[in-house]
Amino acid sequence: MEILTNILILLVLVLITNIISHYISFLPTALIQIGIGLVFSVLVKDFKIEVETEWFLLLFIAPLLYYDGAHFPREQLWKMRASILGNAIFLVLLTTIVGGYVIHWMVPTIPLAAAFALAAILSPTDPIAVNGIAKRIRIPNHIMNLVRGESLINDASGLVAFNYAVAAVVTGYFSLKEATGDFLYMFFVGALLGVVLGISMNVIRYALRDKGINDVVFHALLQILTPFIIFFIAEELLHASGVIAVVAAALIYALVKEKTENLIAQEQILTDGIWMIMIYTLNGVIFLLLGLTLPSAMHTLIANEQINNWRLLCYVLALGTFVLGIRFVWTLVFNTITYYVMKNQENDLPSIKDAIITSLVGVRGTITMVGVLSLPFFTESNEIFPMRSLIIFLAAGVILFTLLVATIFLPLLSEKVNSPNPKNVNVQKQRMITGAIQRLKQERSEENTEVVYELINEYVMMLHLLKSKMKDEQQLQKYNEQLKEERIKALRMERIYLEEYCSFEDVPALLIKQIHQSISERERAVISGSSHIVSRKLKQVMQNWRRSYLKGHEQEALSNTEINMHFYIFSKVLEQLNQQIKTEFNPEVLQHVIYYYKRLVRKFEFNLDRDNSDELTEAQEVLCIYAIEGQRKAISQMLLKEEVTQVEAKELRRFVNYMESVVLFEYVE
Repeated sequence: MEILTNILILLVLVLITNIISHYISFLPTALIQIGIGLVFSVLVKDFKIEVETEWFLLLFIAPLLYYDGAHFPREQLWKMRASILGNAIFLVLLTTIVGGYVIHWMVPTIPLAAAFALAAILSPTDPIAVNGIAKRIRIPNHIMNLVRGESLINDASGLVAFNYAVAAVVTGYFSLKEATGDFLYMFFVGALLGVVLGISMNVIRYALRDKGINDVVFHALLQILTPFIIFFIAEELLHASGVIAVVAAALIYALVKEKTENLIAQEQILTDGIWMIMIYTLNGVIFLLLGLTLPSAMHTLIANEQINNWRLLCYVLALGTFVLGIRFVWTLVFNTITYYVMKNQENDLPSIKDAIITSLVGVRGTITMVGVLSLPFFTESNEIFPMRSLIIFLAAGVILFTLLVATIFLPLLSEKVNSPNPKNVNVQKQRMITGAIQRLKQERSEENTEVVYELINEYVMMLHLLKSKMKDEQQLQKYNEQLKEERIKALRMERIYLEEYCSFEDVPALLIKQIHQSISERERAVISGSSHIVSRKLKQVMQNWRRSYLKGHEQEALSNTEINMHFYIFSKVLEQLNQQIKTEFNPEVLQHVIYYYKRLVRKFEFNLDRDNSDELTEAQEVLCIYAIEGQRKAISQMLLKEEVTQVEAKELRRFVNYMESVVLFEYVE
């Protein structure tokens, strides 16, 4: 019960910190979460959560890296492979070796092996920690892609170097040959295992689909469990790098996802939703835990009168400056060599400003915290691990230092991000809709002409709706007034055709009264601008409850009469609107109303013609998928021409996936 209570408290704190972050937008959310965790730990002294390093890596690092790898643009990963591998491996080793000697020189009480351990665990970067800052400023894409790409690998290299340094402290023995061999084994076997397991998991998924197991919830759960399974197999069974295995499997998944996105839209929508919740929660909990552990790490040192508190602060500042400084020097030198020696002159000449931004973006975070908290208390000779509290304090201090420095200086060096221009997004969506229309025209044949033109008409209506949203405030107000006027006219026509239908058909008085009430409610909603959804749903429930007292054949007869009546009324109104639009000077507003009534007619037409609906539904479903493919092609073309960013393209694809999911649900269900 205590564990469950603690988990619930952490989740509530995640929500609270994000609310605070909304109002204190100049601070990154990670920094706020560390602060709230620190305050909460001081106020609630009995609150403790202890997580072993292996479990922490499994529960937090595995899913986070899998998500990052699966959503990292493969083209950028390949294009920047030299920079990413250089930062993820060589910069980590350089920071470990040089940093170890610097730390030992600066704080002689820390043994050299322990200094190497601290330097190694300070080498991995954490792009998640800087995401809050990146939302407010325009950090160059190639820099953010670099730090995200290197974080996929440097977590593993940093942890391996850290573990060997700790082992040297604990056992008093270290072999460079053995360490190098083990590192290569863990890296390459982990990568190979990740590829094999990634392919195997996808084969299993599609084999289950072939056997008829198509439940989207089942397949979404299988996808969510994949990184945990792969990490566990790599670490526990083959003693390879679970981190590298998870990243390799994520890249395989990203490749398969690109090829099958059209076939599993509903599954993808559900999975993406679950992932977003998980990533949101895990990121928050990680930095809360960091804040919660700081007081215990600080208590021993502050209470120790032999260690001057100001000197501790100077150690943190010096060490933080070192890790950022060595990253700056490496970046400037590496980029210059790449530009001149390797003739890689596609990008601009490396600048000092870019090197500074790259170093500041290298904030330390999750892996540093996980590793340093895993330090053993005793060595094999039963001696206390040398300067354990000081090492933990220095690591925590560097995390806070890099976060604060990035928060202060990155906005000064980068452009502020303007709010997304809705008109630009609107234009991109219009191009997607146009791509869908073009694809539908290509698929038209004698057999499906009617269905094709019906779907094209729907997309044309969507174009009109999107264009209407591009107006300025004055134009939009005028448009809304005209739309309100036309909808009221259409509702009055509904009353006229209701009376007309009742003149030649015998309709129960109760049903006539209910439809009159429905028209009146929609009329009030149009005038007031409110949909009154709750009140309408309550009335619908009451109406169904009253009908439940009728006999079975009476209920069926009443339902059929209602369907026929609605179909007649809406068809007549639509017919009048189509006649009216031919003489309309500005048909845009009327197109909006026509689209609304076409949806209503189609809904009741489907109920009337159930016998022939299966064939129609199949044709519509196939054509809708073709239209979705046309939209995806339009996105790819915009991305290729650099007319949209990777982030914008991702949002547009999510919009298309949502549309596809709705289409499939509408026709299949």
